[in-house]
Amino acid sequence: MKNSLPKVEWDFEGIHYFDNGPLTVQYLLVLDTLNFCFWPDEEMSYDHLASGLKVTLESDKSAFDADRLQKYTGPQLRKMLNWSRPLPLEDERVRLLHEVGLELERSFEGKASKLVESCDNSAAKLVSLMTRHFPGFRDHTVYKGHQIFLYKRAQIFAADLWGAFKGQGYGDFEDITSITIFADYIVPAVLQQLGVLRYRSSLDNTIKKNTEIVSGSEEEVELRACSVYAVEKMKELISKKTGKQVLSVELDLWLWAFGIQCPSLQHHRTLSIYY
Repeated sequence: MKNSLPKVEWDFEGIHYFDNGPLTVQYLLVLDTLNFCFWPDEEMSYDHLASGLKVTLESDKSAFDADRLQKYTGPQLRKMLNWSRPLPLEDERVRLLHEVGLELERSFEGKASKLVESCDNSAAKLVSLMTRHFPGFRDHTVYKGHQIFLYKRAQIFAADLWGAFKGQGYGDFEDITSITIFADYIVPAVLQQLGVLRYRSSLDNTIKKNTEIVSGSEEEVELRACSVYAVEKMKELISKKTGKQVLSVELDLWLWAFGIQCPSLQHHRTLSIYY
């Protein structure tokens, strides 16, 4: 496995806040509340979000208190991230911060750590709690009459905890194997480039022309769902070949790290709060 899938550390770029305690949990929840749709601004990326929030918290330990999350405005969020122009889907980002702050205060004493402590070391239960309490994390849709649950940001919160705390403390989940990859716009593009996924010609042309694909459309759901399925099959094959267990979380991090280091990568474009 070491020869075929190099291990990628969770914070391989050194951009995340970490103090090994509850404040890190609060940081990660805020991070994953805002972790979606960077592509409309070509200069904006996940790194700006993660590092900007880190700097904010290092200078003001109460910046992500639940009551303050409910009051942030678009310009204040931009200032946090040291960003001079409106963020992609800025109004939605602010709305989701307010939603999370309010529900943390209402149900978890204002603390994301209390939310995590409620999950009994179960990643699946944490995802369930996230989607039950925070509507903005309910990443599901209907595809040809069937309800499809993808839960990218809810699952990535569990994975970020597991990665940051190295499977200990707040990241100790007995069922981390239940977490799938995080169906975003980078991973499908990497899978296509690696030959794992093949696009029909019409979809390929849409992506190459940077034409927007509507959120919830059949093409968009297929891109995301097929990526999840493909990586599950990859995981099975790698485990069978090496005799060692590999997690979807680990595969996702490897694929994502590969993708962000590939400037020529063309991904699909969908305006969505879910990824």
